[in-house]
Amino acid sequence: MPDSAVTPALATADLSLIQRIIPHRYPFLMIDRVQDIVIDQSCVGIKNVTFNEPQFQGHFPGMPIFPGVLIIEAMAQTSGVLVGLSMDLVDKKANVFFMGVDGVKFRRKVVPGDVLELHVRALRGGGRVWKFEGRAMVGADLCCEATFMAMFDVPKA
Repeated sequence: MPDSAVTPALATADLSLIQRIIPHRYPFLMIDRVQDIVIDQSCVGIKNVTFNEPQFQGHFPGMPIFPGVLIIEAMAQTSGVLVGLSMDLVDKKANVFFMGVDGVKFRRKVVPGDVLELHVRALRGGGRVWKFEGRAMVGADLCCEATFMAMFDVPKA
């Protein structure tokens, strides 16, 4: 892993580094920062939920709720950053593909003004296919939990 990607002291990926690892862009980039990175093991993504995001125009007018499927997507993007750093995929234009989602449970609404913490832990990895458990938290409140799998593909030059 390049020293410029994550330093042991910082263990944080800012928006610029995130975009060098995963292909997602506005309006579908769901994470603002990744912190507490432990290579090959775990990390915490941060999503600042703001009212001006496009999904709140229709989900739901007069009662904005961050869609559950986007919470799962944010967990997946967070895990993509972990894998990208673990497998030295910075600037390699890797593609990330969802393979499965299991055991999803929603526990609390996520609304504008919330800071969503996306705790992901690798259950299996090291190759192209990884399995994770994720928990989305607002403060001490559990909002969502799931187990999911993703495949990472690096285009051949």
